[in-house]
Amino acid sequence: MLLLEVISGERLAKPERGKMRVHKISNVNKALDFIASKGVKLVSIGAEEIVDGNVKMTLGMIWTIILRFAIQDISVEETSAKEGLLLWCQRKTAPYKNVNIQNFHISWKDGLGFCALIHRHRPELIDYGKLRKDDPLTNLNTAFDVAEKYLDIPKMLDAEDIIGTLRPDEKAIMTYVSCYYHAFSGAQKAETAANRICKVLAVNQENEQLMEDYEKLASDLLEWIRRTIPWLENRAPENTMQAMQQKLEDFRDYRRLHKPPKVQEKCQLEINFNTLQTKLRLSNRPAFMPSEGKMVSDINNAWGGLEQAEKGYEEWLLNEIRRLERLDHLAEKFRQKASIHESWTDGKEAMLQQKDYETATLSEIKALLKKHEAFESDLAAHQDRVEQIAAIAQELNELDYYDSPSVNARCQKICDQWDNLGALTQKRREALERTEKLLETIDQLYLEYAKRAAPFNNWMEGAMEDLQDTFIVHTIEEIQGLTTAHEQFKATLPDADKERQAILGIHNEVSKIVQTYHVNMAGTNPYTTITPHEINGKWEHVRQLVPRRDQALMEEHARQQQNERLRKQFGAQANVIGPWIQTKMEEIGRISIEMHGTLEDQLNHLRQYEKSIVNYKPKIDQLEGDHQLIQEALIFDNKHTNYTMEHIRVGWEQLLTTIARTINEVENQILTRDAKGISQEQMNEFRASFNHFDRDHSGTLGPEEFKACLISLGYDIGNDAQGEAEFARIMSIVDPNRLGVVTFQAFIDFMSRETADTDTADQVMASFKILAGDKNYITVDELRRELPPDQAEYCIARMAPYNGRDAVPGALDYMSFSTALYGESDL
Repeated sequence: MLLLEVISGERLAKPERGKMRVHKISNVNKALDFIASKGVKLVSIGAEEIVDGNVKMTLGMIWTIILRFAIQDISVEETSAKEGLLLWCQRKTAPYKNVNIQNFHISWKDGLGFCALIHRHRPELIDYGKLRKDDPLTNLNTAFDVAEKYLDIPKMLDAEDIIGTLRPDEKAIMTYVSCYYHAFSGAQKAETAANRICKVLAVNQENEQLMEDYEKLASDLLEWIRRTIPWLENRAPENTMQAMQQKLEDFRDYRRLHKPPKVQEKCQLEINFNTLQTKLRLSNRPAFMPSEGKMVSDINNAWGGLEQAEKGYEEWLLNEIRRLERLDHLAEKFRQKASIHESWTDGKEAMLQQKDYETATLSEIKALLKKHEAFESDLAAHQDRVEQIAAIAQELNELDYYDSPSVNARCQKICDQWDNLGALTQKRREALERTEKLLETIDQLYLEYAKRAAPFNNWMEGAMEDLQDTFIVHTIEEIQGLTTAHEQFKATLPDADKERQAILGIHNEVSKIVQTYHVNMAGTNPYTTITPHEINGKWEHVRQLVPRRDQALMEEHARQQQNERLRKQFGAQANVIGPWIQTKMEEIGRISIEMHGTLEDQLNHLRQYEKSIVNYKPKIDQLEGDHQLIQEALIFDNKHTNYTMEHIRVGWEQLLTTIARTINEVENQILTRDAKGISQEQMNEFRASFNHFDRDHSGTLGPEEFKACLISLGYDIGNDAQGEAEFARIMSIVDPNRLGVVTFQAFIDFMSRETADTDTADQVMASFKILAGDKNYITVDELRRELPPDQAEYCIARMAPYNGRDAVPGALDYMSFSTALYGESDL
């Protein structure tokens, strides 16, 4: 009856002897009603069994009472009372290597578990280092005595009974251990508060480290771009083809060796930035704003400038190589023509200045006059060559040829000499015409020989010049055109040979006349210096140059055929790789918006996809090798494909960046799902709703599409002013930059934020208040006692001094620190 009075809190009537049983049953029923009112279910236990002394029923009721009022309220991480109490014991005794709590019976027989619980919370009460596992009786009695004396926990257990029993009573030990839990519950709250603060501070420290890593990587990449662009913008020309080829080789090394790692760093920078922003959103922190000039958009702008400079540099290199090739060709052509002209003019000035007509006979004067006429004809024939020499020199000057001064000097000398020849020729003609009236006899055969030999000689010199002329072509059609012209020239050789025979026949006729009539002509033609020997020599030279020209044209034709094979080989590969890259880009876009399996399945699919893309790299490298062969062969156009190597490179880099960015988006979705507790079914539902309203498959929703999607998910957004205001609030969350579109990541963040439970500044503030003992400030000693050393020092370094009226020396303001962690104020 006394036990029942204690439970119910009422004074029970003392039964009289005759009514003893009835009153006992009445008293017990009152106690049972009170127990039932506290939510305790008593199954098959009645007042009669207890009054009649049913030991089993009575003990069962007592255990139910103990379980309800002493153990049931115990909860650790949302477990049951028994599991929570066991988990609490395991955590508290974890630092003690010789204690292993797995149950509430044999794990406590050596007494070290009870001593460890006391020592963990009150280390001054027990010298734990002197306890021995092989002396359980001393251990148990020490724990029971200390608990009774200092913790007000009565001795509910007997040490000898525990040692002497193979399996101690589980309920008795659980009841006794629950007293320890309640005795130390205040310390448990402080530990929970400290754990919360440690968690929040760990997240903050990790985010700060990610920010520092981003800033360093961005700075390094921008510095590399800053150093590289001036090199690409350097347009200082070289004077030789070899020097420009070396520059082109340096540029290829930059493309192959230096740029690819920076492309990877740029991609990793974007991935780190997206991951950091996702972690900040998930931990309810403000978004990360990089330093000025280090935003992802700034990196992309700088990269765009790099690629623009790179493209301009390559175009400049190729144009310079073409220019130098053209200059070398023109310079060689100038030297050949100048040498031929200088050889022709050698001695002409001295000849024109002779006074031989003063002592000549009439026939000699006639001969001199005709000879001079032949010379003038020859002079006129050479006028085109002089003009060609001047035109080539002018073109070399316009193309900024490095040796222009020497070319100009030689050209000026030729022009001055040509002008002097013209003046001397005119002067000699005037002298001969004055003498012609006195001299009338002339040898028509010599004259005819001179007139026909001079143009034929010029024709042979022109033929030799053309046959030795260098040529430069870039296509098979051009070399075929030269070959056709050469064949046409060879077709004229029989007629030319007839002309040569006719000219030689005139000379033979002169010789016959001289021999027949014994004319004293001194064996020379007075009208020309061209001898039959020279004609035959030059004709033989022409005949020797023809097969050489044939060989040169054949070799060039073979080279152009090889160039055409290179063009076709490159075009065939580029026409396959270009569409393949475009197809892969489209397939990645479809994968990012379709739902097939879990996010992990999609991530595995994307990684396999990425592996297959990376395995395609050898074909890109092979195409690079073919492109290098094309450039080394100085091939500048390709009619077999519309793709250039630049197109393929840009497409390949975009493909690698797109697959990496898509994988990062799925990883962030998994991170959001796990952090916010979103189930796979919810994630599929969100994706299905998003895809349903993304009718143009762009991966984004417009405002009206997003509004319809929210309504389909159960959001009540009316068409009235209140509904428009609510929708405007939601749009400011999912589209903070006012771009007018909502991405799937922003959509998932919003849906998870609406349902998830995250730490707040108020919760952290309440945790600090527990550690501070309900004070409005906290001290350095309290922080160092309750928190791990690194996080305690983190707080001490960042907390502002507390300036309230109740402040003490060294007091710190944990309230402003808590709000600063969530961006509500400044640290």
